[in-house]
Amino acid sequence: MKRRHVLKAGLAAGALAALPRAAFAQDAYPARPIRVIVPHPAGGGVDIVARLLGEHVRPILGQPLVIENKPGANGMIGAHQAATSAPDGYTLLMSGPGEIAISPHLYKSMNYDPFTQLQPVTLASRAPNVLLVHPGVPVSNAAELVALAKARPGQLTFGSSGVGNIQHLNGELFNKLAGVKITHVPYKGAAPQIADLVGGQITMGFTSVAAALPLIRSGKLKAIAVSSKERVPAIPDVAPLAETPALAGYELNNWFGLFAPAGLPPAVLRTVNEAAVKALGSPAMQKSIVEGGAIPSPQTPDEFRSFVAGESQKFAQIIREVGITAEN
Repeated sequence: MKRRHVLKAGLAAGALAALPRAAFAQDAYPARPIRVIVPHPAGGGVDIVARLLGEHVRPILGQPLVIENKPGANGMIGAHQAATSAPDGYTLLMSGPGEIAISPHLYKSMNYDPFTQLQPVTLASRAPNVLLVHPGVPVSNAAELVALAKARPGQLTFGSSGVGNIQHLNGELFNKLAGVKITHVPYKGAAPQIADLVGGQITMGFTSVAAALPLIRSGKLKAIAVSSKERVPAIPDVAPLAETPALAGYELNNWFGLFAPAGLPPAVLRTVNEAAVKALGSPAMQKSIVEGGAIPSPQTPDEFRSFVAGESQKFAQIIREVGITAEN
């Protein structure tokens, strides 16, 4: 009898050994390609960062990151799709601040809650904006611009690519800290805003460093300052607005970060975060981000959650004090 039990045990062990290795690795992550939703059109800043991350994460995870552009409704269509996807690590979201930390303070209702339905994974990069003026504006730095605005109250204008976006908030924070009134002129996108700035129809405007570089180098526009507290490697001679006494404490940047549906298993969250942080720390990816006018900024999930909460509070205060609203 004892020998029969031993024989059965041996047969069972042999059967287990004969099973395909996949049977033991069925819970290994990732076992298939990972979808990354970008809630904006291809070619924009968030899309570029997502594709860069995908390129550098693939050899780390052994699976491709498939970028899926889902633009519309100021990024809320793609963000909603990500927020309501299964929390299994096979759907991620690469997002900017608009659909995460700005829209909740602009709209009376949204069909997703970014604070409870999305899990922060890591900040990828901070993308400071640069303050540009038409060459005919008689200023060369932020202090002179503040003085001009005070001398001509209500006469200067600043453009943005839409009500409530980061460039609009940049201009309103400038007004608030400097104690001036520069009139906001919203456009339907960045291209018409820049065209009117080059043409002299508006006095100034904020835009991404990447978009501004050709215009600065050609002399079509003057770079006055950047919106970050530190200088931007791509334009090191341009001072931060915060270095001007009237604008002390100024900091309001665009940024791009990776999110997942809430409820992601801790082991999967750790795997995705570690892979993304490793990719963001590679010299090749850092070089690409810096050349694009941004600053690599990898974080732990907890650090990123705190960062998003702080940004949300900052945006909410500006929106509330200025009285900015948006219609659903």
